[in-house]
Amino acid sequence: MSPSPELQLAVEAALAAGDAILDVYNRDTIHVERKQDASPVTEADTTASEIITRILETTGIHVLSEEGTHNPYHERRTWHRVWLVDPLDGTREFLKRNGEFTVNIALIHGTAPVLGVLYAPVTGTLYLSDLDNTAWTIPNARQNAATSIFDSAIPLPLPRTDRPFSIVTSRSHLDKRTGLVIESIKKEHPDLQILQVGSALKLAIIASGEADMYIRFGTTMEWDTAAGHALLNATNSQIVDMDTQADLHYNKEDLRNPSFIARTRT
Repeated sequence: MSPSPELQLAVEAALAAGDAILDVYNRDTIHVERKQDASPVTEADTTASEIITRILETTGIHVLSEEGTHNPYHERRTWHRVWLVDPLDGTREFLKRNGEFTVNIALIHGTAPVLGVLYAPVTGTLYLSDLDNTAWTIPNARQNAATSIFDSAIPLPLPRTDRPFSIVTSRSHLDKRTGLVIESIKKEHPDLQILQVGSALKLAIIASGEADMYIRFGTTMEWDTAAGHALLNATNSQIVDMDTQADLHYNKEDLRNPSFIARTRT
């Protein structure tokens, strides 16, 4: 593949942030603080955010990071392009040390994601979508320089395997409403397979063709989904508002997402 300059820089930022995250992850003790919403935050979150912001700001494009300063909407609404960043998505999984957390970087044009990087530091796996609406995965990216790893990129989605209809669910946020929807889907797909996965890896799994649907009720934020949304767009999949069936939008006044469904198109 021939990556755009924007994608090359986003990958550089993700890999550098991943190294900093692993430095904290491999310590015997991880100090945890709580945000106002009681969600956990660690040194890994804040350090990764600083690294990514510093690298991406060289593009002259504003950076909106979960752990950074959130400019007021009257300023943000004038931003035609913005980097949307979750420096460590899946902090709960990070603290459980199960490896299921990601670095999420998306480039938003207007209100739509046009480029996405999802990086899983523990496995070294990258999921990428570029400005030309192509998507790729790169295994073992951690061992390579950002300028050469693209030679080992594998196009997404992967070839379809003979498997049952599959739904990915959250390890940390599975609720009763989701369970009811799953039970209704089982009527059509009695051999339904449930995969429990942390962080935005759920969206990457759908984009890769390894699962068919992810249902999410309740609050998520734009930086949780933007990079995965770009991957889904580039692999003929989608992520839509559960009520309106419209695509999710970004850099809104309210940065919270509605309840949504991510799915492959049939």
